[in-house]
Amino acid sequence: MYAIIQTGGKQYRVSKDDIIDVELLGEETKVSFKEVMLVHDGEKVVVGAPHVKGCVVKAEVLEETKGPKVIAFKYKKRKSSSTKIGHRQKYSRVKITEIKKA
Repeated sequence: MYAIIQTGGKQYRVSKDDIIDVELLGEETKVSFKEVMLVHDGEKVVVGAPHVKGCVVKAEVLEETKGPKVIAFKYKKRKSSSTKIGHRQKYSRVKITEIKKA
């Protein structure tokens, strides 16, 4: 059984016991994703319009992690001007515990 959920403007294909990195969720330890786009139970596919009613994916937050460092380098020729800025996005590492179908 798997589902496609939407969180943080992105969509993820998840099944039970999957570990995924999603955008930062906050201080909670248990999370439920209600924006389920599709559910497949092995035989039948249920597609939402836009979401499947009554379907919930439950998960627990394992930790907060940081993504890879992204460097933004700006340079202007003949001006002796350069700027180097680094950024690391924070993510929540989440383990899917249950997919409840309506």
